[in-house]
Amino acid sequence: MCGRFSLTTELHKLEERFFLENAKELNYQISYNIAPGQRILTIVEGSSENRAGYLHWGLVPSFAKDRKIGYKMINARSETLQEKVSFSRLLERRRCLIPADGFFEWKKVGREKHPMRFTMKDEEPFAFAGLWDRWVHGEDELVTCTLITTKPNKLVKDVHDRMPVIVKKEHEQTWLSKKERDLTMLTSLLQPYEENQMKTYEVSSNVNSPRNNDPDCIKEV
Repeated sequence: MCGRFSLTTELHKLEERFFLENAKELNYQISYNIAPGQRILTIVEGSSENRAGYLHWGLVPSFAKDRKIGYKMINARSETLQEKVSFSRLLERRRCLIPADGFFEWKKVGREKHPMRFTMKDEEPFAFAGLWDRWVHGEDELVTCTLITTKPNKLVKDVHDRMPVIVKKEHEQTWLSKKERDLTMLTSLLQPYEENQMKTYEVSSNVNSPRNNDPDCIKEV
């Protein structure tokens, strides 16, 4: 699973990188330690370019009876998306990108777990593949998302048996397109990212707690 990531890129860079039409409307704040249950920046296809907004991380399907199910649905496995009702309809109609500039996994060393941060070698932002849904129950409304995972590349494999799907830049608009309904083709985009484009390093145990959200969370130790 992927349960922690960072987004420390300045807004104007995200606006240019992801062609955002509403960047000036966002109450954007950088975050060094993003955790499930928080509101996270999410991108969908807009009217002219792409549109960004904040969604709750932890998918609550529209048909769910209890919103607490979101705590169990922070990730969706790419291999079984078409088999599960919660995800198959979203794969067809409600896809999103989740911008990030790094993600964390914990490497087991003896009895200890050491937090590791994974980024691009050029340290530029990228985007996870995600799905979103709207849950309405009486007067309560909640718009939520989940992050898709896949098998790890060689770099991540030494630390964890799953990794988040990072969408290749040239495939981002295809993933977002509302007109694209070819599920076989869309699923084929959900591959492990090339390890030769990435790097990893150990960070402080400060990142273990989501209450810590400062530059120390991403500094190499």
